[in-house]
Amino acid sequence: MKVAVYPGSFDPITFGHIDIAVRALKVFDKLIILINVHPTKHALFSAEERKNMVEVTMKDYLDRLEVVVANDLTVDETKKLGATHMIRGLRAVTDFEYEFQLTHANRVLDNEIDSIYFMTDNKYSFLSSALVKEIGLFKGDLNKFVPSYVVEKMKEKLK
Repeated sequence: MKVAVYPGSFDPITFGHIDIAVRALKVFDKLIILINVHPTKHALFSAEERKNMVEVTMKDYLDRLEVVVANDLTVDETKKLGATHMIRGLRAVTDFEYEFQLTHANRVLDNEIDSIYFMTDNKYSFLSSALVKEIGLFKGDLNKFVPSYVVEKMKEKLK
């Protein structure tokens, strides 16, 4: 069975994230979405809230998808979970430099785990969780960026 991990903060999950996950499921038998808890970043949503949003929005794929919360290095978690690959999304050239450095650091940490990159659909090439949070803070329309369940959760959180 080919297993991959798709790590990220998913704070919140966006249509861009969903696009990458669905396409990764065409290549891998199982996809584990790894919700990273980064000790130096302040997330809008708790890890459990993010996990819930991913599970609800990806409910049609839960037979081949698992959602896990992690506090360790992603490459270590990937190995523990029995995956051989990490899925990463690329939106623009600016993502490439960061991902290039991250891939090489991960190879030093564990050269048995490889990274596979998916380019986001053109319509999501500008989209990020940070942008969604900013639009939400200013009470903008989020429906073009995130699923309706996430829109509800954003409205509740930003009251």
